[in-house]
Amino acid sequence: MLTKHRGEFLLVLGAFFFSFSGIIVTVVMKHLPALRLAEVRSVSAVVILGTYILLTRPEIIKVKKAEIPRLALYGVVGFAFVNFGYLLGIQRGVPLGLVLIIEFTASIWIALWIKLVRKGFVSNQMWLAVALSFTGLVLVAKVWEGFKFDLIGITAATLCAFCLAAYFLMSERIGKSREPIATLIFGMGFASAFWLIVLPPWTFPFEVFTVQMDLGGIAAGTMLPGWLLIGAAAIFGTVVPYMLVLSGMKLLTASTSSVIGMLEPVIAGAFAWIWFAQSWDFIQLLGAAAVLVGVYLADRAKTVAS
Repeated sequence: MLTKHRGEFLLVLGAFFFSFSGIIVTVVMKHLPALRLAEVRSVSAVVILGTYILLTRPEIIKVKKAEIPRLALYGVVGFAFVNFGYLLGIQRGVPLGLVLIIEFTASIWIALWIKLVRKGFVSNQMWLAVALSFTGLVLVAKVWEGFKFDLIGITAATLCAFCLAAYFLMSERIGKSREPIATLIFGMGFASAFWLIVLPPWTFPFEVFTVQMDLGGIAAGTMLPGWLLIGAAAIFGTVVPYMLVLSGMKLLTASTSSVIGMLEPVIAGAFAWIWFAQSWDFIQLLGAAAVLVGVYLADRAKTVAS
């Protein structure tokens, strides 16, 4: 049973780690600008994984010159721009729930790309899965509460959605000929190059590594050093979940993977419920159930790209 559904299991586990790390990221972002955190996570991932592969299997990251432009596009668009759009939307004051809803319209754009551009087959069951999951996210986030329109913020979140769709589609293609760890190294490598150009390392606030940070929530008063929490965000919020997601995507289609990815904000809400005592009402619970049904339908649906 587990072998049969290995791809789904890996993607759900990846969503779990992404969601859990959100608690750590929330704490760190009180002391470190969001874009700086995105930079340090990318660079840390490359250093950790790159060192391991260079010492063990350097042959898997050999690359031909003709492949470099595609891999560079994958890293900048699929990793750097997704984080950039997401974080800029939040920074501009757009509610987190609305940013997530816009971001996960990626499933819709993927299905449309497969149908209209690749001339592939997208079953009615997949369309229903996307619609159910998307509606569920709207209910979970309750985006109608505290809505604030900001043109730049909304545009950034929309950019994030298109880039996330590109990430799933490109990961599907690249993953056919590359191992997940190599795919991640290339993606994070080019994303790191982008961040280091935009945010030069000599301007980084290194003092954040020695700052004592309060975990808050049910652990309020517990202080941990910045280097430990930033390291945890890099390992358990970046390396581990991305490895799980890319490994799972190798066994599934981009459209199915993107719908399963919608579990992330639902699981994140559950962690917020536990950690920060942010309880859900009936509407949000109904939304979570709709997402789960949508994910189930997506797993059973057929989507074939030409």
